[in-house]
Amino acid sequence: MLPRKKNSSCGLCPKSEFLFLVELWKCLHRDTSILLNWEGAIFDWDGVIVDSSDLHKKSWEALASELLLPLPPDHFEKGFGKRNEIIIPKILKWTQDRSEVEAWGKRKEEIYREMAKINGIKLAPGAVDFLTKTNAIGINCAIGTSTERKNIELAIEEHGLSDFFQGAACSEDVKKGKPDPEVFLKAAHILSIESERCIIFEDSPHGVEAGIKAGMKTIALTTSHPSNAFMHLKPDLIVNSLAGVEPESLISLFE
Repeated sequence: MLPRKKNSSCGLCPKSEFLFLVELWKCLHRDTSILLNWEGAIFDWDGVIVDSSDLHKKSWEALASELLLPLPPDHFEKGFGKRNEIIIPKILKWTQDRSEVEAWGKRKEEIYREMAKINGIKLAPGAVDFLTKTNAIGINCAIGTSTERKNIELAIEEHGLSDFFQGAACSEDVKKGKPDPEVFLKAAHILSIESERCIIFEDSPHGVEAGIKAGMKTIALTTSHPSNAFMHLKPDLIVNSLAGVEPESLISLFE
């Protein structure tokens, strides 16, 4: 006669063993984040999580054609990452009328989403791998961006990113754009984590400045601007992208 097979390797019934393992994982999950000495990661969106620059550039060109208005040669570089309420009157100099600024800004984002639905939205290098590792060690993640919420939701749905983020502070949620720290402070509030325990990931100088003003550790990505564009701000770290960045290595930022 064969020996009687036990229900599980630890002598518990399958359901009890499963619950035990779940609780054990939670403890390890929580303790790891404590050992890392930081609790929250806040990500800008365009240029950090998604590579959307080409879509944004083409949507501005389409809007200009639709309105029969000119685009300055360097408008995109100056405006990338800024709110449309700043781009249209101050960079493009199309109008100072607030109702026109609002209407044209909304139309630009509609065009962006129309293009994105046809062509798809590319992910930034290393984004999903970094988010996966960050979540696995118990770091809570949020988004802090000048982008409209509908744009974010479109990319999240396309790539199945919803499980990575606890929430997002978007352009509709703030009165002041970067370099004002409001969007990052709201993102930290979503996570219920103090600013000093957060790291922000940004690809624009004014975004890094906002993170510094918020009292957060700052990591600059050179996906949209060269490294020398960040030097005067002295971010805690400058990297090419999220590819190759290991979350555990960031503990040194808090030492």
